[in-house]
Amino acid sequence: MTRSGFGGEMPAVFPDWSPYQDLDSAARAYLRDPDIALDALAGVLRGSTVIAFTLERFVNEVNGVWQEVVVCDGTRLVLWHGEDLPPGDGPPGSMSSSLRVVALSAVTEVGCRRRLTRTATGHPRVDSVDVYLLLSSIDETSVGPNGGSEESATQTVRHDALRFGKTLDDGGAGQIARLEEFARLVSSLVGRPMI
Repeated sequence: MTRSGFGGEMPAVFPDWSPYQDLDSAARAYLRDPDIALDALAGVLRGSTVIAFTLERFVNEVNGVWQEVVVCDGTRLVLWHGEDLPPGDGPPGSMSSSLRVVALSAVTEVGCRRRLTRTATGHPRVDSVDVYLLLSSIDETSVGPNGGSEESATQTVRHDALRFGKTLDDGGAGQIARLEEFARLVSSLVGRPMI
């Protein structure tokens, strides 16, 4: 099964990037538009050493392909996101390409939830992992009636967060392990003084 997109036909099941230890090889194996992603990242990294990364790609029934690369260079996270534009938002085959840089000092919490199942022999097996990085920046805030000046007013503050997930069906055991490795590395750096 294939679907059309920015780069032409693409398989609905993507190759596994987890065996590749370097970003260039992993991106070229997995992303539909690796040159666009790598060029955008290179403009920010400018020779910094990539110490960990994770990749994501899926097909959205409305927009087409959604792709993401998250790189850690020891002091920051550099995120590239590419997404096909929906019909009517540009000429056919149009996509967006965006970058976001987050200082590791802005990460206030790292969480990793594993879902375990038992094999037929009774051994535990990780069949999914969800990772979140809570940031100090505010994603959303709302204030109740009268601007929150009354005691009955409600106020909601939600911090920005980065979320990543892998399952056996979406990525496989190798990508689950690589995402856990990424989370452990970021966790080891959060809260440490940056030199």
